[in-house]
Amino acid sequence: MTNHVLLNNVDHKDLKVISTRSAVYGDNVQCAATFSWEFRSIQAHYPIFFSKHPETGDFSAVAMFGFKDKENLFLSDKGWDASYIPLSIRREPFLIGFQQPAASGGSEKEPVIHVDMDSPRVGESEGEAVFLAHGGISPYLEQINSVLNTINEGYPVHELFIKELVQHNLLEPFALDIELNDGSQNRLMGFHTINEDVLYELDGDVLASLNEKGFLMPLYMALASLSNIRDLIDRKNAQLGQ
Repeated sequence: MTNHVLLNNVDHKDLKVISTRSAVYGDNVQCAATFSWEFRSIQAHYPIFFSKHPETGDFSAVAMFGFKDKENLFLSDKGWDASYIPLSIRREPFLIGFQQPAASGGSEKEPVIHVDMDSPRVGESEGEAVFLAHGGISPYLEQINSVLNTINEGYPVHELFIKELVQHNLLEPFALDIELNDGSQNRLMGFHTINEDVLYELDGDVLASLNEKGFLMPLYMALASLSNIRDLIDRKNAQLGQ
């Protein structure tokens, strides 16, 4: 359950957020949303897949952390074992909302920060202060605001990237059967990846258009990221003590 409310320095003047990475605070997730502009950093650590919504058919990009629900192989007693954490994880428990400016007569809404008050990260006794004593925003909230702005401002470009992948039939279903060192069988399925055959058959004009739009680089970053599946397997075997 979530309880999203508009963040403000009156009701939340004493609010603190625990930034430690742990399953206790909800980081035990198999995957998380990622965006085309961060693929370069994502592909250094995680496989990138594309998830298809069962009802709308829309695709979203995800960074993969494990082979099953609630499994994050990057989590340990020491925290998150990677130098880059996806923006969609780093922004929690905050998210972007939109509201009509009080002094505006127009129809355009402006972005505002919401916080999930039911998040296990949120409280008043420990963690990073959200506001300063006099009501100003803390350095921590400044960082969060930067993350949220990056997501908000870049999301339209990411949507166009996904649209181009669909338009050119560049996504195909993906399934992987894995045998771990203990002999157990595991299957990773339900996701899509880049169809290399279709990519290599694209004509020069399409490739030039994708490159001009800045979409060719993240496309190849998504392909390169699949080499990290081997790292996931190694992490799983290490977890099993094999």
